[in-house]
Amino acid sequence: MARNVTIFTGQWADLPFEEVCKIISEMGYDGLEIACWGDHMDVKKAATDPAYVKDRLATLKKYNLGCWALGNHLAGQCVGDAFGDPRLAGFAPKALAGDDEAIRAWGIEQMKYTAQAAKNMGCYVVTGFMGSPIWKYFYSFPANTPELIEEGYQEILRLWTPILDEFDKQGVKFALEVHPSEIAYDYYSTKKLFEVFGGRKTLGINFDPSHLQWQGVDPALFFRDFADSIYHIHIKDSVVKLDGRSGILGSHLMFGDLRRGWNFVSPGHGDVNFDMIIREANAAGYQGPLSVEWEDNGMDRLFGAREALELVRRIDFAPSTIDFDGAMEN
Repeated sequence: MARNVTIFTGQWADLPFEEVCKIISEMGYDGLEIACWGDHMDVKKAATDPAYVKDRLATLKKYNLGCWALGNHLAGQCVGDAFGDPRLAGFAPKALAGDDEAIRAWGIEQMKYTAQAAKNMGCYVVTGFMGSPIWKYFYSFPANTPELIEEGYQEILRLWTPILDEFDKQGVKFALEVHPSEIAYDYYSTKKLFEVFGGRKTLGINFDPSHLQWQGVDPALFFRDFADSIYHIHIKDSVVKLDGRSGILGSHLMFGDLRRGWNFVSPGHGDVNFDMIIREANAAGYQGPLSVEWEDNGMDRLFGAREALELVRRIDFAPSTIDFDGAMEN
């Protein structure tokens, strides 16, 4: 179908932006989904400094790359997470470490800048995370109450409504990557999120099948039921390998450890049925990019990114324009 194939730069943020552009262009990708960390995208500069935007656009043009989406997962996580998590200090400026209120305020400001940056870069969507004040309650012991869960959703509504107001102002959509540790991490938590926001169209989904697959949620069915809210697609894979010792919750083993019950793997090496996802995308009329989010701790990323591009080009077929049995009629 020749949709644009991009790659998310989050897993390449250890490299300078221009070097990533050169590498990805030489591989044959159409563009980047630019991560808003490392030196790839300073959202405050992109929101306020036309010269910075001009430079970024010129670099993309130099390597014949487009950009249809920015990804700001780290700042978004800082908005909605419960206070007291020391891991957030790695996402925010070091000077804010230990000050939860300041980290949250920084996250909110950054996400508003991201909406402005996306508009200035000519992007139609920002992908990212929202955080969750109730993720630690995913297992109900000590027992959860409905009120406790509802309070968590209402806090996300309170925190994110002013941010989404800025997205509306800029004419940009926000696509949450449904993902463990987020307020919406599976089918029913996503349904609940949209109900709480009253079906607000500014808020949609960055569809990533890998996170659904290992949880036992059918990615294609998820796509079908939320098709109107899917604003961006990640091509990412995961493999489940329960061998009698491993557990689906990961056992506190690091990604890539072969003892884990599941792992992220390069697209085509896992359990995700990309054929059915393309069929659902075609049925929904999705015309946006197919963005490779490459994560595989057991494979060289240059090899993997090239192979992933070949896979996406191969599977991105167009829908039929005829009934295959129409020619059987007299």
